[in-house]
Formats: sequence, C-alpha cells, structure tokens
Amino acid sequence: MPYLVPAPDAPAPTQTALIVPVPATHAVVGNHRDYLDVAASWGVPAHVTVLYPFVEPACAEAPEVVAAIGAAVGTVGAFPCSFRRTAWFDDDVLYLDPDPTQPFRDLTAAVWGAFPDHPPYRGAHATVIPHLTVAERRLGDRAALEEAERRIGPSLPVQTYVDRVLFVAGAQAPRSWRALREFPLATDPG
Repeated sequence: MPYLVPAPDAPAPTQTALIVPVPATHAVVGNHRDYLDVAASWGVPAHVTVLYPFVEPACAEAPEVVAAIGAAVGTVGAFPCSFRRTAWFDDDVLYLDPDPTQPFRDLTAAVWGAFPDHPPYRGAHATVIPHLTVAERRLGDRAALEEAERRIGPSLPVQTYVDRVLFVAGAQAPRSWRALREFPLATDPG
C-alpha cells in the first residue's frame, strides 16, 4: 500500500472510508485526477468507493469493527473488472464506469448491512452508482473536464482484477490519507 503514505506533517485523520483501489487506471487518469479530483490531492488513489463516510477514526482499530468489515467484505467474491467508458454525473463529475457494477453494489450493501448507522454518502443519494472519479467541476471548468475525457478515451478499456478493499483514513488536507487495513474479497477455491 505504498501509494497511501501520508505526508510527514499530515494532520490526524478526521474521517474514514472503505475503497477498492484501482491502480491499473493510474496511467490513464492519474494526471487528470492530480488537478481535477480533490481526493487525489488528499493522497487517495484512484478507486471505487465502497462506503464513505465511515466510522470515526477513533473506532477504526476496534476489534469488533475490524471483524465486522472483514466478515462483510468476505461475502463478495473477487472479480475481473473493466473500465471501458467515461460517464458523467450531470455536468459536475467525470468518471470511469466500471463493468460489472453489481459486485461493487454488493460490497456496499454488505458493509452498510453490517454498519447500518453509516449509509453511503450519508444517505444523500437514493441510488449509489459505482464509479471512479476522474474530475470535478469544483476544480475545473467544463472545458477542462471535456479535455480530460477526450484524452482518456483512446486509452480505454482498462482491465483489472478486484480482490481487496482498503480501509483508509485521513483529513481534507493535502497528502493526509493513509491505509489502515486491507481486507480480501472471497476467492474461488476452484
């Protein structure tokens, strides 16, 4: 997990999340995320969110929390995934659309089921759409996001294999996020 190393002067974590890291996409989206995705500036790698915000950082190492995350994540099998196209949330967010989406939905449902007091995005969205954020309008205008999309397109698809979830913590500050634990998805014994 060397890509989640906080800066030496990083503030203490104020929030946590569960994410699926997707390092295979970095070569395609990394430069764009560096300037157009606020989470990248915080040190969060390219990822698909499982659950955010999550438990208070002070609770992150509690044995019952760790055990419940592991049990929930372990109910979903590891799977191949492809990022074949870009998509948009209105005019505000450019993202990579994972295929398939159902295993990501299953991960979110399993963890949320184990932690019902922590709905995805605090319940702000009726439907959670799995996605890998590339760029946000709050950091660039529509033309900048469209240019990122134009440059990304020829490099798609990106193939990967999803076999783990990271438990991460940090603050809304540069290079402050760190990996706390890694949880494996179920593997097929055959």
